[in-house]
Amino acid sequence: MIRLSRILLPTDFSRYSSEATKYACAFAEKFDAELHLLHVLETHLSATPEFAAGLALPTPVKENRAKCEGALLDILDSAWAQSRRSKIVRAVADGTPFLEIVRYAREHSVDLIVLGTHGRSALAHVLMGSVAERVVRKAPCPVLTIRPEGHQFVMP
Repeated sequence: MIRLSRILLPTDFSRYSSEATKYACAFAEKFDAELHLLHVLETHLSATPEFAAGLALPTPVKENRAKCEGALLDILDSAWAQSRRSKIVRAVADGTPFLEIVRYAREHSVDLIVLGTHGRSALAHVLMGSVAERVVRKAPCPVLTIRPEGHQFVMP
């Protein structure tokens, strides 16, 4: 028997994440599981300034933590969220998205990660990488990836 106690929904607030939200909510409801919402404030290596031997310092992307925390309050249907208030956990982390998603899943004993994927072309994927692919490879639990288009589950 499958038992899901904690489901993680990483979000970048895009339409791709909103597709994954539907699945995460359905699983959370079906298994009466906690739903963890996570947004990662991404950190990049900047080209400047450089220090010592020309190594770049990590710099945060100009995203406002307070705005992200507020946005996490708004991504779920309000009536659904109100009925499950005690089973929703919201968090904002700083760092590299796939690393922080995997770290969060480990630290919180997550049973399932539900993650939207941008469905990029092969060339874009090679050039930019894929957060979803890296999460799938490193996650301590199963990962359900949701593509923005294609077959969707429909209840009869």
